[in-house]
Amino acid sequence: MERIFRSLSIKRSLVTKKTEQFKRVKRPLDGVLLFDKPLELSSNTALQKVRHLFNAEKAGHTGTLDPLATGLLPVCFGEATKFTIALLDADKGYRATIRLGQRTTTGDAEGEVTDTRPVVVDETKALAALAQFMGESRQLPPMHSAIKHQGKPLYEYIRKGETVERELRTIFIHELKLERLAGDELEFSVLCSKGTYVRTLAEDISEVLGCGGHLIALRRTRIGEFVLDDALALQQLEAMGAEQRDACLMPLDRLVQNLPSLELDEVQAGRLAQGQRLGLSDAHPDGKRRLYAGGHFIGLGDLEGGRLSPSRLLSSVAKAAAQREST
Repeated sequence: MERIFRSLSIKRSLVTKKTEQFKRVKRPLDGVLLFDKPLELSSNTALQKVRHLFNAEKAGHTGTLDPLATGLLPVCFGEATKFTIALLDADKGYRATIRLGQRTTTGDAEGEVTDTRPVVVDETKALAALAQFMGESRQLPPMHSAIKHQGKPLYEYIRKGETVERELRTIFIHELKLERLAGDELEFSVLCSKGTYVRTLAEDISEVLGCGGHLIALRRTRIGEFVLDDALALQQLEAMGAEQRDACLMPLDRLVQNLPSLELDEVQAGRLAQGQRLGLSDAHPDGKRRLYAGGHFIGLGDLEGGRLSPSRLLSSVAKAAAQREST
């Protein structure tokens, strides 16, 4: 009798597992979600949580945030992953807090304190220090970063006690504002070019102030045209139903709104999907274009000398063209 019950229990367990696996079948999904990454989650962990909520086949994020950083992390589903380069190259905004008077091994709160100095900073001195970093400058990337040297990220070398010679990078600070100065904490907001390390910027500002310092809080507030106010937190998404979550997704072409658009007819779209270049009768300046056919976004093209060639097209466009040719 006991053997029969055990057998029935095993069968029920197998049925339950198969049912759960069926429920977890991922669905094709295209769109963009503005996500507010919480503290202490890596960007990849946050991405996987969001992907699980949407039960999506494919997803990627644009612009990694450290676990101790929070804020805007656009998540791209499906075909949207083809157009993330626009956000990776975009200017970014942050709100950062420095702990003055203490330098650390990593430049942030994760490292060990290596130097302690007295803090004698007032608002006038702080404003003068920030002003020195406006505009174009050269910045040395930190060793504690994911920049690769000979195929390995720099942080792997530092873990072995090794230091790698890095090249200075050209960055541009568009805006730099003092938000708060209280005791040994200085809070600022910055709008900067891609490739800017706010952790390094915080250290450099602290050195100009004569006391040193390290980053204790960082929140990304903007990427290109996208702002944190429009982002959704994990708790908000978890509280929604599936249809409500799907309604939060933005269309694919929102990622490339900075590019001029070009409308094609069905025949032109089909030829482009087959890799052909199109000769355009109208005079258009050279450059990348958002492409539409019948009012629907189909991807990106490169226009040069009146000739349009495909750059990144949606998979559905190529499939439709192949079907038309086979009939």
